[in-house]
Amino acid sequence: MITGPIFMSGTLLNAVGIIAGSLVGVGLKRWIPQGLTDHALRILGLATGVISITGVISAMFVVDTQTGALISSGGFLLLVSLVIGYVVGELIKVDHHINAFSKRVENRFGASGFARGFVAASVLFPVGAMSILGSLNDGLLGDISILLIKTGLDFTASIILASTLGIGVLFSFIPLILFQGSITLLAGAIYPFVSPELLDLFSMVGYTIVLCIGINFVAGTNIKVANLLPALAVPVVYYFVF
Repeated sequence: MITGPIFMSGTLLNAVGIIAGSLVGVGLKRWIPQGLTDHALRILGLATGVISITGVISAMFVVDTQTGALISSGGFLLLVSLVIGYVVGELIKVDHHINAFSKRVENRFGASGFARGFVAASVLFPVGAMSILGSLNDGLLGDISILLIKTGLDFTASIILASTLGIGVLFSFIPLILFQGSITLLAGAIYPFVSPELLDLFSMVGYTIVLCIGINFVAGTNIKVANLLPALAVPVVYYFVF
């Protein structure tokens, strides 16, 4: 079994892809009229919503091999996770702290709208089975093939996001490195406990949070997505307790 900092290469490459894509997107943003940017943001929100719903459905529903009927599970856990996560997020003021940090960055570098791009991208990029499985393979085997595919996807997504939301998208590489890098470095300890069921539970909640981002983009609402982030821990705790 191989573990160690050198095998964070997949995550580091993923981060470089996000940075490069964001720089391209920020460069394009200067040439895109504001009206077109607004429409592009709504289209991006619609696409994000469709992808999120697909992710939630694939995590919650299975086909009965005998009857061919769809069987759903995890609905109540999803509700409980979101409620507990949001309450915890409000109590520890996740959204407030992120916005305060963003405000300091905006004032320091004149990067208006930093928070919106940073929060959206920070939730989008680490959520999903590819992040977890790719990081585990990187840490256990030095195999970065999954993260290579993810890098290509994130590179493309970061161009689109940064062209509409700005430079805040670039800084999402920081939480990505913290999340994926931790999994890689702890792969030997984590691997025995990671099962398809746990990945489904985690993805179910994660994609629902991503759906909230899509709703914000399309409808112009202000769901405090950052305050929902603690909800990701609830299905993990539930899995190991029950």
